[in-house]
Amino acid sequence: MGPIQTQMVIRCAEQWMGGLFYQIEPHGDGLRLDRDRAATGVYCMKAVDSGESGFRWDRVVVEADLPPDTALRVYAYAADHRWWGEWEDLDEGLRSLEGDPTRTIYQVFGPPAAHSGDFYLQCTGRYLWLAFELTATGAESPVIHALRIWTGGDHMVDYLPAIYQEGDFTRRFLSVFNSMYADLERAVDSLPALLDFEHTGGEMLRYLAGWVCVEPGGGEERLRRRVRTALPDYEDLYTVAGVRRSVRRLTGRDPILIEHAQVSPNRPDCRDPELYRRLYGEDPYRFFVLLPEDTFSSQRQRKEFQRQMEEIIPAGMQMQMIQLKQCVQLDWHTYLGVNSRLGSYVPAAIDEQVTIHYDTTIGGADNE
Repeated sequence: MGPIQTQMVIRCAEQWMGGLFYQIEPHGDGLRLDRDRAATGVYCMKAVDSGESGFRWDRVVVEADLPPDTALRVYAYAADHRWWGEWEDLDEGLRSLEGDPTRTIYQVFGPPAAHSGDFYLQCTGRYLWLAFELTATGAESPVIHALRIWTGGDHMVDYLPAIYQEGDFTRRFLSVFNSMYADLERAVDSLPALLDFEHTGGEMLRYLAGWVCVEPGGGEERLRRRVRTALPDYEDLYTVAGVRRSVRRLTGRDPILIEHAQVSPNRPDCRDPELYRRLYGEDPYRFFVLLPEDTFSSQRQRKEFQRQMEEIIPAGMQMQMIQLKQCVQLDWHTYLGVNSRLGSYVPAAIDEQVTIHYDTTIGGADNE
């Protein structure tokens, strides 16, 4: 059984509210540097109350994405009281700052406690304030996803004789190995969830999808749906329903599928064998996929769809894609509007003997 660890986790939008935002904006359930405004921003969270005077704070882990040319600095301040200087409450005082509050924040917190997202605090007190400084010199913005604050639990030094527990050096030295052991135990405990496609995400989800030959793309929720139905999908992959589903997945459109048996010119009930032979041929191993004309935005996208379909259609079969143009089919009783008429130009010789009526069409050529 792994060591018992007590920690506070902040990883939802509501928990970040109440702090001081300066050129840092909420981003989902975390925080992000506002690159449209500045290259540096500061966020100061409201006090964390341990409920115990003289409390010795332990490990802090900031889960963040730090692209190249970005940096994270963490500041910490702890005390048994909430006042600071002339402020009766440090939280209220920081939120009252206007303009650029960075100088005041640096005065309150002093030098950075860490330049990374995993460190041990060197402060004691009932209340703990943390501030995060995000910096970016490139095009991408750093993002903070979650914060973990260890507030107690088992420690390796607790199993040593009392004489070794008094020294701060021994505790801090063993804290390195204590955190490694605790992280290893936590990774082992979370392994079942990590291998569950319903709960994992990111690169691990795409890796699990590759186990069942599901190609990534379209977002994580769409990828989970495909993994969830991978087995029944493969069972009918080469049927008409499976081909129709594959076309719908790749194009987002519902296709019309025509098999040779449906349009064979040799069928007894075929009313126009010559027309069917000209349209669909006589190859029994060819089927047709009919899609709207605007299905693809470019020729490259169209060729990519055909390439992908060649990999998932039954062996020995050929697919011919036809893009349908929008048109209007007129019948004997089609009505187009008031005084509408369809027809061709009729040549006429106009002289003094001819009466020109209001619906006469003038123009055209002899060959029309």
